[in-house]
Amino acid sequence: MNALRSLIQRQMQSGALYAVLAALGFSFKAIFVKLAYAAGPVDAISLLAMRMGLALPLFAWLVWASRSQGSAPLKLGDGLRVCLLGLLGYYLASLFDFYGLQYISAGLERLILFTYPTLVLVFQAIALRERPSLRTLSAMGLCYLGLGIAFVHDVSVAGVGQQVVLGSLWVFASAVTYALYYSGTGMMLKRMGSMRLAGLCGTASSLMVLAHYLLVAPVGQLWQLPGAVWANAGLMAVFSTVLPIYWVALAIQRLGPTHTAAVGNLGPVLTVLASWALLSEEISLYQVIGLAVVLFAVSRLKPQSKKKAEIATATEPARSL
Repeated sequence: MNALRSLIQRQMQSGALYAVLAALGFSFKAIFVKLAYAAGPVDAISLLAMRMGLALPLFAWLVWASRSQGSAPLKLGDGLRVCLLGLLGYYLASLFDFYGLQYISAGLERLILFTYPTLVLVFQAIALRERPSLRTLSAMGLCYLGLGIAFVHDVSVAGVGQQVVLGSLWVFASAVTYALYYSGTGMMLKRMGSMRLAGLCGTASSLMVLAHYLLVAPVGQLWQLPGAVWANAGLMAVFSTVLPIYWVALAIQRLGPTHTAAVGNLGPVLTVLASWALLSEEISLYQVIGLAVVLFAVSRLKPQSKKKAEIATATEPARSL
């Protein structure tokens, strides 16, 4: 028991456990979306508004709870950067993802969306003029090999029709905006604590999503939706939105954005397992082999050095965004 407790403490200190928990929380988003769609007639923007509306008080609580961290008052420039991160992270990235899911399967969506760790590597290399280590590059390559194996069946079934191309472009746009959010978060943590940043970015995203919904749909129709839709939206708000955002901030603070994003490759595999357990979806041999490859690749990753972490957080956000 003491050995297990010591192991968990070491993983928390290194940031690895936070990164895995974040991947687990985000992986359940697709599960909650499927359950909500099956529970009642709800469209993408309505479900997104419910998710972020229910999460808004929790984000505000994160901001309030972080007041004791001794953070400096938010300057105008920092406020604009937080708004930009909110725009990229959980407004545009979520909106583009929901649009893409109207045209392509969940398996293909997961495969495309989790190209974002590679994009983070590209953005970090450009912004910080740093070259990823051979170990990191090989582990990343194995991650994507595993993902490709896991979802090759889904891709072959989806085909290459015009709708699939359109949906794939929407989801890839989501991956790009989310990678930008990752990079910007790693740099903003130099200016404020992880809890405060998570709360501020989430609050900004929530307000943007709600403003969008009010412009395109009446509020009254939300109250006519079944309770099961609201229940799944609530679970998505807590377990797949607020907590993972906080865990991501803690992981990036300890591991750096590149390694945190790499551990995020577990997300699609965890989604497959959750779909099998909760939605009775079959797991193919391709997915089992892909799971093994991804787990091995993630185990080969090591946290970046303290010196590189300091460089990553000290760089101006504008250079990345």
